[in-house]
Order: sequence, then C-alpha cells, then structure tokens
Amino acid sequence: MTLRVVVADDQLLVRTGFRMIIDARDDLEVVGEASDGREAVRLTRELAPDVVLMDVRMPVVDGIEATRQIAESGSRARVLVLTTWDVDANVVAALRAGASGFLLKDIRPADLVDAIRLTARGDALLAPTVMRRVLDRFLRSTADPAPPPSLRDLSGREREVLTLIGQALSNAEIAQRLRLSEATVKNHVTAVLRKLGLRDRVQAVVAAYDHGLVAPRRA
Repeated sequence: MTLRVVVADDQLLVRTGFRMIIDARDDLEVVGEASDGREAVRLTRELAPDVVLMDVRMPVVDGIEATRQIAESGSRARVLVLTTWDVDANVVAALRAGASGFLLKDIRPADLVDAIRLTARGDALLAPTVMRRVLDRFLRSTADPAPPPSLRDLSGREREVLTLIGQALSNAEIAQRLRLSEATVKNHVTAVLRKLGLRDRVQAVVAAYDHGLVAPRRA
C-alpha cells in the first residue's frame, strides 16, 4: 500500500526537497503541496492523505491552527510538525492541537521516510522520554490549553495505564508494573485512546499532563 503525503511549507525549496525524498520511495507518494495552513487544511480534506508534514510558521493560517482544524475535522491524517528548533514552544501547542510528533527540517532523508511510515501506522514517533523533556520545559510557559477530554468514561485500570503512559513507560514496563500481560496492556491503551478520542500514544502523554496525572519535573 502506498502512503499518501501532503507537504505544507511556505518555502518552495523545502517542499521540493521533501517531495524528491518521498517520491523516491516505492511505498510513499506526495499527493499535494500547500504553501499556507488554509491550503493544507483544504488539501487534507480533498486528498485524504495518510500523513501531513506541517510547517509551524506559515502565512494566512499557521501550522498550529491548521493542525487543530485537521484534527477536529475527524480526518484520519496524522500530522508531523516541521520545525527548526527541537524544543520550540510552538511544538507543544501543535502537539496539543493534535499533531502526532515533530521533525527537524534538517532531518536525514532516511529518518524522514522512517518517520512517515511510523506515524502512518499509528506508532509514537517521539520516545516518551523525549516528549517529557519537551513538555517539562514548556508546560508552565505556554498558554493554558483547551480543556482536556474528560476521564469520566475511563475505568480505574485505564486511568492507571494513562498515568503510566505519561510517565514515559512502554507497554512492557506498564505490564510489569501492573502485573498484567502486554496484550492486556495493549487492550487498555487502545481503550484509553478510543474513549478519550485521542489519535495515538503521543496525544495520550499530552492528555496525562493536561489532566495533572503527571507533573512536570523541575529543572
């Protein structure tokens, strides 16, 4: 199956470079290019890509708002935010808006391709420890997020699992901590994502922070 990609960046040179890298792979295809966030939202709606590479700073509508609109539309597309800074405060806002991870613009071609494939199949692109570093640094300095999804529908065990996801534990580590099988933990993770309307594990980490289940570590 060929993975469909939309590239959104206001710089033609950047878009062209990413297209050359992506189209050189048999299982990947750039189906659209956008020079601003509004166009990115439109192309995502019309072309139904699997992954959107989204620059944060774009005219008309920025990448954060475009990501939010894509996520709220119910699109199955997963958004990877492009940035020149690995600890940019805007990355946190984009993750809260619904992005599934972030990439540096100087990423190596092979790593870009791997990131697209990982994201398309729903795996967390960011290691939870990296996510924690980003959130720990910026959680207190960013504007208040929108109210997080209610935990009302989660069982006690599912809430425990969400807390441990936010603490950077893998499924295997959660299984060991709770004395459950990995298969059972995977089922709980799936249920948490479904009940909270979250796209992936990255969004679960953000939700754990926003609910106060995980406190930012002091520098």
